[in-house]
Formats: sequence, C-alpha cells, structure tokens
Amino acid sequence: MQLTSTQLATLAALANGIIPPDHRDDGAASVEAASRLAARIQAGTNAALYLQGIQTAEALALKLHGRILSELTPSQVHPLLGALQDQIPAFFKQLRIDVSALYLSSPDVWQRVGFPGPSALSGGYPDFDQPQTQRITQLKEDPIMSMSVHPNVQAFLARPGRMLIGSEWHENGQWIDAIDPARGKAIGKFPAGTEADVNLAVKAARAAFNGGWRRMAPYERGRLLQKVAGLIEKNAEELAQLVTLENGKPLWEARKEVATAVSWTDYYAGWTTKLLGDTIPISLPGQFLNYTVREPLGVVAGITPPNYPLTMPLYKAVPALATGNTIIIKPSEDTSLVALRLGELFLEAGIPEGVFNVVTGYGETVGAALANHNDVDKITFTGSTEVGRLLVKASAGNLKKVSLELGGKSPNIVFADADIEAALKGVFMGIFFCQGEICSAGSRVFVEQTIYDDFVARLADMAKSVRLGHGLDPETKMGPLVSREQQQRVLDYIRIGTEEKAELVAGAKSPDGALANGFFVEPTVFAKVNNDMRIAREEIFGPVACVLPFKDFPEAIAKGNDTPFGLAAGVWTRDLRKAHQAAAALYAGTVWVNCYNAFDNASPWGGMKQSGWGREKGPYGLDLFTQIKSVIINYT
Repeated sequence: MQLTSTQLATLAALANGIIPPDHRDDGAASVEAASRLAARIQAGTNAALYLQGIQTAEALALKLHGRILSELTPSQVHPLLGALQDQIPAFFKQLRIDVSALYLSSPDVWQRVGFPGPSALSGGYPDFDQPQTQRITQLKEDPIMSMSVHPNVQAFLARPGRMLIGSEWHENGQWIDAIDPARGKAIGKFPAGTEADVNLAVKAARAAFNGGWRRMAPYERGRLLQKVAGLIEKNAEELAQLVTLENGKPLWEARKEVATAVSWTDYYAGWTTKLLGDTIPISLPGQFLNYTVREPLGVVAGITPPNYPLTMPLYKAVPALATGNTIIIKPSEDTSLVALRLGELFLEAGIPEGVFNVVTGYGETVGAALANHNDVDKITFTGSTEVGRLLVKASAGNLKKVSLELGGKSPNIVFADADIEAALKGVFMGIFFCQGEICSAGSRVFVEQTIYDDFVARLADMAKSVRLGHGLDPETKMGPLVSREQQQRVLDYIRIGTEEKAELVAGAKSPDGALANGFFVEPTVFAKVNNDMRIAREEIFGPVACVLPFKDFPEAIAKGNDTPFGLAAGVWTRDLRKAHQAAAALYAGTVWVNCYNAFDNASPWGGMKQSGWGREKGPYGLDLFTQIKSVIINYT
C-alpha cells in the first residue's frame, strides 16, 4: 500500500507535534521521521492502526479548525494530539514511541540538527553541545519550593520514605537523608535498612515465588508489567523531577530516562509469552522425546547504582519478573527515593504481595546481607568492579547465580578520515553526558596525530561552553555529581592528572558563587595523556576526558585494548573496511562505529574482562533470570 501525499503531510504534522522544530532544522526532523515511518507503514508495520489514526486526525482537524491538519500551527496540533490520546490511545502511544525512536536513532536527523535534539525553548532537549553566552546559571534560592516542582513531588518529599516489604511499608527508626546534589541540602529521608529488614523481604519474596507468581499465566504477568509501564508514563513528569532532585541530572535528561523506563518495561512485558524451549533429536535406542523449558531462578536481589535511579531498578526487576522470579531491589543510598516511588507504582499496578520489594540502606549492611543470604538465588548488580568482586565472594555460600555490569575505561577512537564534526559531538556526548557518571563513558579519547591539536582545542572549547546549574533550570546543560564523595573523588583524580604532567586544557574546578554548595565539577579535558597515567587507567566516573594521540591503526587498537576493562568502545572513520577491522579487534562488549552511547532495548549490553559477567537487554537478558530444564520421555 502507498500513503497519499495528504496522508504523508498529516503524518509529518503529527510528528511535528511530537518533535517540535527548532531554529536550525525548521521541522526537518519531523519530516525525516515521518518519511521513515511512512516506509514502515507501507511495508505493513502497524498499518491498520496508523491508517485509523491518520483518518481520525484529519477528521478532527476539519471539525475543530475547518482546515487540514498540515495547515495547523503547533499550538493547534498539540490539543489535537491530546484528543487523539483520549480517542485512540493505542495509536497515540505507538506514534510517540515510533517518532521518538526514529528521531533519536537516526544520524541523518540528529547529526544535522544537533544532539540531543530540539532546544528547550521549543519543548525538546537542549542543544547540549552548543556554545552558550553564560557559563553558570543563577541558582534560585529554593527551587524545591517553587511552583515549577510538581505538587505530587512536593507531597512525596514531605513524608518520610518507607521500605516496601511484601505489600507493606516499613520503617525501622533509622534514617538516611536524601540530598539534592545541586544544593547540598536534604530534601527528604528514607530508612537505613538492616539485616532484619533484608530477612523479612527475602521471606516475603520467597512466599510470593512459591505462592503462585511463577505459575501465573504468562499473559497475565505481561499485562501487569504493561500496567506498570502505563503508570510510569502517566506519572512521567513527576518521576523526571524526582530523578533530577535526587540525582542532579538536568530535567531534559531525566525525561529521557523516564521514556527509556517506559519502553524497557513495555519491551519485557512482551517477552512473558515468548519464553520458548526446544525439542532435541537424541540418539538413544527406542523412541524418546526430549524437550527443554525455561524456568525462573527464584528470589533475585538487584543492587543498583545512583546514575540512573529509575531505569536501573527496572533493568533488574522487569526481566526478572517477566520470567517468573520475584525480586528485592536495593537502590543506591544516594538515590533511593525514586525506587520507593517506583514501588508505589508497582503496587498500584496490582503486582502481588512480595513480588517486588525495595529495601533501602547502605551497601555494607543491606547489600552484604542480600549477597550472603542463603535464600537468595541470584544477585544482579551494576556498579564498580571492586564491589563486584566482593559480591562474587559473598555468593559462594549457596552458589547463587551472579550477573555483573561493572566499570569501564572505554576507548573512543577518532581517525583522521572521520567526519570530524560528528566525531566531536560523539566524543563530547560520550564523556560529558550524564555528568560522566556512566560506566560506558568514552573517557579515553584516542585521536590520530595529524588532527590531534585541532581536535583537542575544539573539544576544550565545547567543554568550556557547558552551562552548569540546577537540573530544574531549563537552561542547565550539566548538573552536579551525585554526592559530595563522588565530587571529591573526581577532583582528586584531576589533581592526580596535573601531578602526572598531563596538560589541563579545560575545566578542573568546582564552581563557587551560587553553585558552591552543590557537588559540581566543571567538564574537564586533559591533553598529552599517556596510557600509563592513573587518569588513563582508573575509572573516574565523572566529567573528565583524557585525550591521547596515536600514529596509525595498530597503535590505536593496541592502546585501546590496553586496559583491564572491556565494557565499550567507539570508532570514528569513513573507511568501512577500517571500521569492521577495528570492531573485530577491539576487546569490548559493545563497539559503536560513528556513534556513541547508542542503546536499544533489543541490543545486548555487558562487558568483557573486568567489566562484568553476562548480558542485559534483548533476548540475551532472559538468560540471566532463567535456567534450562531438560525433559526426556521414553514412549517406546
């Protein structure tokens, strides 16, 4: 089937409502997304749903405005989208998912209009890599009390957080302050869990597992997880603000995390009915049927880091629950409120008692108790390699299964034949996105000698232009680090870098003035780094780029692989042969070519060497939470 020109124009106008144009692309992004989406529809993907939606949208435009939809202004399209959401929610949801995914995944779009997307003024993401006239935003006196904070967030922060154990909310009289890292001020509190709390949670999770959760019809499990996804989407702005207030990342980035949380939960909800086994031809004498089934492991403990306080608990919980396990989430003590709010949404969705539990507290108490507990069947952990080693040792008691997504010191290699503009943006985003607090950060930037000096100078200029500020300020491009401890760790490494005689070309300070009480560190660039320096070998987990020169392909690969880590790597080149050779030679769980930090729910994620065990995401993630049972039947 072929869409008419009118239908294509309607689709572009609807996409324009999802992706507002900015001053540079003048709607090119939405036209690009619409044309790509049209190709899918014409190939039959969700065609009936889209044709219904387009027809309804055209009718609404004529009814409400007396004009075709493509002639409407953005201010007229937005209410129409709201009407579509009410009338045909399935179409609206699919449109938003598809348009956003096409936009974020298409280099043809985002390299042209700039990453991460349309400016904040037009309702989209800020132009993270663009120069700005003012380096530091003026922090409002008390943004938590401003009208910009969602009333539900204010109400949530006003009451003490409580642990979710079974279907009850628990406290034990011991508390940890939740800190807004942009101001260094407490915004709430949550319990400091104990071993006794862990024991209660494990008992509740075991009872739920044995009591029928694993035997629930797969379709019903999937429906419950879809309800969770719907509630996350319904409360998206509230969750994004809570992420910003507790983690510090800018609101535009927090909103992106919420969108990922929705798509992730939807994705694995769909896997509940697709956990297939095999039939195996065996060679025993007689007649035998051999088949396999996937079965859940039992009680899972998910221990998560602070950098993605919403998606990380879901990365552990959703595939675990989809495969019939129960789970106890132990969130980072730096960002526990988000996980507790997530627990409320799981209960609201109707998840049975004991299936999803949240125990807050310190790693040395709650984390250790979970790792040592003999009735926990699996530990899934994202965090530092040092803690990963401790968890492996602790798991030996009952030989519980362990999967680990650990540290990284990822090489991002730029060859002289690369698209330099795209490489600059990719390198910049690869290290400074999420304040550098991301395991895959491209913290070792290898640049071919012939372009090294110019590339370093331009990267430094970009770093100097980044506006720091509170994440609730729409003009903020980079927020604070998550804790005072992490801020000091990063500043210590910057000091070490200068002592090692690396050349400091940008950043290196913690700002004073209005931001002095926050946990900020300026985006920092070191040049003339060699691979033996500590700043090039140890994970800093902050906004610090180490730029190293190389003379040819063999040296780039050798230096890139010269690390105990193997989580990710990046390659920038126009030479297809060189790209394939580099991807084959680099020892990393993921190699990005002419992109960086390009993640998808269906694509496996995990590390080699000391960057971890196992693969999350996609069908590979199901292996982390299931075990194979072989059944052999003699029917001779």
